[in-house]
Amino acid sequence: MRPNPLHDAVQFLTQVGWFTPVFWLLLLGSAAIAGFAWRADPAQRTPRAVALWLLRVLVGTMWWQQSLWKIPPNFAGLRYWMEQEAAHAAVLLQGELVRDVVLPNLGLFGPLVYLVEVTIGASLLLGLFSRAGATLGGLMGLNLWLGLYSAPGEWPWTYMFLVIIQALFVIDPPGRVLGADVLLRQRMAAAVRIIPALCWVA
Repeated sequence: MRPNPLHDAVQFLTQVGWFTPVFWLLLLGSAAIAGFAWRADPAQRTPRAVALWLLRVLVGTMWWQQSLWKIPPNFAGLRYWMEQEAAHAAVLLQGELVRDVVLPNLGLFGPLVYLVEVTIGASLLLGLFSRAGATLGGLMGLNLWLGLYSAPGEWPWTYMFLVIIQALFVIDPPGRVLGADVLLRQRMAAAVRIIPALCWVA
């Protein structure tokens, strides 16, 4: 069968592995949180809120899906793309750093990359600390943009669009719409006056 978006989505949602039920739990959690926020706050009951929730879930799913080929201890795919960054980075220092520090220590950096991408995906899926999650996503996108800027067959704007999406989420945190952040902010209203940083991450 020729791959198409529906075929790929079904494969992603049914593949065998511990990560599939975990993703389904995150997806169900996202829907439950959205439903609770919808019932608790009339301001959340708008077409715009539903659209932002769907977009947030899609971007979170993208991060989660991209983490699957980096699950420790298999870093063959990650090593290949790190080698591409070392060879084609737009900034010489970045290429040297990847070549001389990251690649020789992939056993340390590989799980870190996986953990960061899983964190971004879960943050956006649940709308939990979504500004912080989007900031991490923007930094990862910036790294990819600069690292693969001149790699053969790569279109740099692909990664720049990823940076732009994450930057929009930093400016307007999507978890404040049908997400865990809106519920947290209601409960932390008093604490935010004492610790302003809480307001930023949520």
